[in-house]
Amino acid sequence: MRRFVANAIAVAALTLSSLPPALAQDKLPFQPLSDAEIRARTDKVIANQHANDEALEQYERVERHVDRTGGENPRILEDKYFRVVPTGPGTMKILLKTNGAATDSAEYRKQLLAWKNTLEIVLKPNDSRTKTAYAKAEKRKRDRADIVNGTREAFTVKLVARELVNGHDCDVIELTSNPSFRPRSTAQEALTHAVVKIWIDRNALQLVRGEARITHDMSFGGGLLGKLYRGGVFYLEQAEFAPGVWLPTRYQYDFTARKFLFTYEEHQFIEITHYRRIGSPEQALAVVRSELTNPKPIPGDP
Repeated sequence: MRRFVANAIAVAALTLSSLPPALAQDKLPFQPLSDAEIRARTDKVIANQHANDEALEQYERVERHVDRTGGENPRILEDKYFRVVPTGPGTMKILLKTNGAATDSAEYRKQLLAWKNTLEIVLKPNDSRTKTAYAKAEKRKRDRADIVNGTREAFTVKLVARELVNGHDCDVIELTSNPSFRPRSTAQEALTHAVVKIWIDRNALQLVRGEARITHDMSFGGGLLGKLYRGGVFYLEQAEFAPGVWLPTRYQYDFTARKFLFTYEEHQFIEITHYRRIGSPEQALAVVRSELTNPKPIPGDP
């Protein structure tokens, strides 16, 4: 459910009032743009986001996943570091550290072997497992593209400010629900349940920050499979890691949901660092084989 909703607000998450002080922005003077200019710039941002999503599939990175309690004084429940590596149709998480304890070298090697085995299967195009994996990956891509493209119709776009965010000169755009929008998929339906604000680098026309708040309960499977309750907040940040390639640096989720009969809360942030372009599955296989032949210290250890 969390992954679905995060994709559904691929251009946003969380709310300004809950950001830490270090993320505060400076107001800058700005000239209002026409609706046509705003729409053209937003369309370019969407095109760039599609390109970023494609590029991400060829990068490895280190992700820190921190689960916490809610409230004004959150307590960390679990703190894990993963090396996230590409597999072609998806990614694989290799555990590096749990609550400050590094993964045993034997266990780390076992995970590298699993990565190698997955890549060897992926490189067999006639293998049924490979066909299934790529079919699922294509569906994820279509759903995500459907959501990102749906923002053109689902929201009314309004330029509200110009702000300096993390050193970027940004246009601040509010996306409010378009009452005439008729979603064509479950994925697009999610857009009608959120209010969104995005920060766009004025020169690069890339998404720097996105925030969203769930304004209405969102049911899955007619409510039988589960429900995401109003008040959930989601957030993402991006930065440039290669010329024209902007990738996520932080996600944050705070929401209450129900899965079947069980209600639960989730409060998590994910920090992403140590990006490195690996490339195709063939190139990834060469990387992991080299690492298995010439073992090195566990990478990305903070």
